[in-house]
Amino acid sequence: MDRQEAFATEGMWSGFVRTEAGMVSGWHHHGECESVIYVLTGALKMEFGPGGTNTVEAGPGDFIYVPKRAVHRESNPSAEAADIIVMRAGTGKSTFNVDGPPPG
Repeated sequence: MDRQEAFATEGMWSGFVRTEAGMVSGWHHHGECESVIYVLTGALKMEFGPGGTNTVEAGPGDFIYVPKRAVHRESNPSAEAADIIVMRAGTGKSTFNVDGPPPG
């Protein structure tokens, strides 16, 4: 993922992110930060919930909300790069890599 910061303050981060086709992130959460993602182009798939069994897919014009401490991973299942806008609110470290979500 290529992240480009637009604005950052003590309690907020915003920026543009490009995710290449087929890319899958590792499992992680954002600690005390909550996020809103807006998809400009391409597709975004978010896996979360018990054992990672819940999924949400979004395309251009869709929003996704990620609550504080929600273990998830995202991917781009499309054949083109996905461009998204991310707004993250909260304080402290913003990314915690983990082995995966707890089982149900």
